[in-house]
Amino acid sequence: MDILLLGYGRMGRMIEQLALAAGDRVAAAIDIDNAHELATLGKVADVAIDFSAPALLPQTTAYIQRTKTPLLSGVTGCSEAQLAALGALGAYAPVLHSANYSIGVAVFKKLLEAIASTPLMDFDIELTETHHNQKADAPSGTAKLLLAALDPQGARTPVYGREGLCGKRKPNEIGVHALRGGTVAGEHSVLFFGEDEAFELTHRAASRKIFAAGALKAARALIGKPNGRYTLEQILFGEG
Repeated sequence: MDILLLGYGRMGRMIEQLALAAGDRVAAAIDIDNAHELATLGKVADVAIDFSAPALLPQTTAYIQRTKTPLLSGVTGCSEAQLAALGALGAYAPVLHSANYSIGVAVFKKLLEAIASTPLMDFDIELTETHHNQKADAPSGTAKLLLAALDPQGARTPVYGREGLCGKRKPNEIGVHALRGGTVAGEHSVLFFGEDEAFELTHRAASRKIFAAGALKAARALIGKPNGRYTLEQILFGEG
C-alpha cells in the first residue's frame, strides 16, 4: 500500500513506522510547514491518511477533489462546517473520518448505542476523558463520538464541567469532563449512577500504537471502495 501522509506529528510518524514495518511505502509526507506542496502534487498513493489539524483541511480538500485519492481522516477539533466539508468529499473519493481508530473504542461506541435504549438512560450519566498535557482540544473527539452514540438526537444537555453554585443536577444532563496531564495516550469512561448502584464502561489506550494500527487496517479496507462517506463501523464490521 502506498500512503500519502498528511500530518507528520506523533501520530503521523507512528503510522509511518508501522506502515514501513508492514512493507508499505510512504510516498510523501505533508505537514503544515510544507502544505503548499499539495497544490502541485499529483496522485502519488493508494490512500491519503490525515492526522494533521483543521488548519490543513482546505489544502487537503482541494487535493482530494483534484486527485480522487481515497481519504482516511483522524483530524479532531473540527467545526461542524469542516466536518461537512470532509463528508462532501465522498462525491470525489471514498472518505472515512473518525475521531478514534481503536478497535476497542469502536466496540465501546456500539455498546453505548445498545445502552441508549435501556433503563440505564434513567440514571445520572457522566463522561470523562483523560489525555496527555500536549493535547490541544477539549473535550476530545472520542468523547464527542461517545456522547453522540449515547444521545444521537441531542435530547440531553451536555454540561462541560461544574463550578460554583450550579444548582442540583438535572435528570437530562450528561456531564462531560476533560483531564489533561502527563503522557496519557487516552482514557474514556462513561458512568451511570442509579439509586444504590453504579455502572461504568472504560477504555484505556496504553499507547498511540493502537490508533495507528487501526487506521492502517481501515485504510487497507477503504482502498477500492466506491466513492462515498463511510463510518469506521462500515469499514471494520461491514455494517450498512
